[in-house]
Amino acid sequence: MEKSARPLALPTMALQVTIISKYPPGGRCTLYAGYADVLAGHLTGEVAVTYTELADAHANGYPSLLLNGQPVVPADGVILMPADLCAALEGQYVSGEVLLGLAEALEAPLERMMDEAG
Repeated sequence: MEKSARPLALPTMALQVTIISKYPPGGRCTLYAGYADVLAGHLTGEVAVTYTELADAHANGYPSLLLNGQPVVPADGVILMPADLCAALEGQYVSGEVLLGLAEALEAPLERMMDEAG
């Protein structure tokens, strides 16, 4: 999939994506960074990575992905899936039509992780 030359849509408010990761990043930290890259390529906003030794998934430690300072919590309680991110973005940040393309693009980092896992 080609990276968009310009954002697909402007968020209804500024979007700050923060990844909280261990260093070096492992499986979920790498996956969440991949999600952030997709978000940066499709939406307007900023992406930051914070490294920590604190293991506190989906909160203040790794692995976490925050949208405007709020952690996105996975539906299964373990790993963020594209649907979790789309649910967090829907309405407040992007329109429904943009979510369709974004959901598809967010599958790529997940597929890479699954392929690497064997």
